[in-house]
Amino acid sequence: MPVIQSIDSALEKNIGAHGVSAEALEAVLARAEDALTWVRGQWLLNGLPLLHLPTATDDLPAVQNAASALSAGASDIVLLGTGGSSLGGQTVAQLAGYGVPGIGALREGPRLHFMDNLDPDSFGALLDKLPLATSRFVAISKSGGTGETLMQTIATISALEDARLKGMIPKLMLGLTEPAKSGKRNGLRDLLGSYNVPMLEHDTGVGGRFSVLTNVGLLPAAMLGLDIAAIRQGAGDAIKPLLAKQPAAQIPAALGAALSVALAETKGKGIAVMMAYADRLERFTRWYVQLWAESLGKDGKGTTPIAALGPVDQHSQLQLFIAGPRDKLFTVITTDRAGRGPRIDPALANLAGEPVLGGKTIGDLVAAQGRATAETLAKNGCPVRTLHLPTIDERSLGELLMQFMLETIIAAQLLGVDAFDQPAVEEGKVLAKKYLSN
Repeated sequence: MPVIQSIDSALEKNIGAHGVSAEALEAVLARAEDALTWVRGQWLLNGLPLLHLPTATDDLPAVQNAASALSAGASDIVLLGTGGSSLGGQTVAQLAGYGVPGIGALREGPRLHFMDNLDPDSFGALLDKLPLATSRFVAISKSGGTGETLMQTIATISALEDARLKGMIPKLMLGLTEPAKSGKRNGLRDLLGSYNVPMLEHDTGVGGRFSVLTNVGLLPAAMLGLDIAAIRQGAGDAIKPLLAKQPAAQIPAALGAALSVALAETKGKGIAVMMAYADRLERFTRWYVQLWAESLGKDGKGTTPIAALGPVDQHSQLQLFIAGPRDKLFTVITTDRAGRGPRIDPALANLAGEPVLGGKTIGDLVAAQGRATAETLAKNGCPVRTLHLPTIDERSLGELLMQFMLETIIAAQLLGVDAFDQPAVEEGKVLAKKYLSN
């Protein structure tokens, strides 16, 4: 079932002065038509390969074959990569329980470990405790020159050699990076190639933070038995209204981008809060933070994304959200939770002093909390966009992922920035290497 979006609780006529006025929203939607024309032009010219991934199927067998080869006999699979090389995979893997409190560690193997943050204690302990002979390692870097990934990969090779497993390295490791290009150095390819490690090719036209629909994001999903074709089909659902040349107001991604830009420009809403009411969408909120921040934060422009998870963040951030500075746009994501989970014994509920809980399920409370949070924010004059996923599955997540990639691209066009570069990040990488060499 499709993702259902509403911006009613972000409109000035419904929530008051902090909502977006009809005039401001219409003006930005008019500008968005030019952005949509540009995106459609890129689709026609294949200038953005990302836009053609929803209908691509020829690469899926290679993903499935690699996933099967890695999973066979594996107790653990370690994914080495940072930022966009990891967050997309984590987001999709969470559908199968990865990183979900209480069940992530209990699901059947192989166990997945996304080592996306470089930390000497964490990575050293992992290599010390893993059963290396039954572990697999996937190193992911589009450029092949990501320092964190190279250090982790080299440390892994050394650990395997120390464990007298050098001859098994081609079976235990896989690389995922851009194809070899004359005159361009690719450290990861050179390193793994010297050990005859098999390689998958990273799409040269899709940047890391937009790569969730490529083999970067789909490989972990396939390892966990998810339907990777359905993920792409869902992405196709999000792009259909754009390609059908519907007006911006009828394209969810364009409407979301226009809302964000209009509120930032006319109401000073410089913070974008993404709050999801489902454990299996927690990594999605983190993926969104990188996508939005790194794509739009340029030339003094952009809004600051914040990830939140309900209901837990009702007990931490919600006080600030409601009673703090009025500088935020909220996106609240809910799912059909009612009737799901353990049902509460009425006698025990009475004993606990909360008879209203008796006979209800945990899902009933979560559904009520998600609705209550969105309504409370709106009643307090905070602009809220709601998104409802009737079910959380491969197709609905694929739609959600594509909607926000499109929304980010359209917002970049509205702001006049390049969604696909990250000059400030590159500057920091150069400086870090300088300090390391000294």
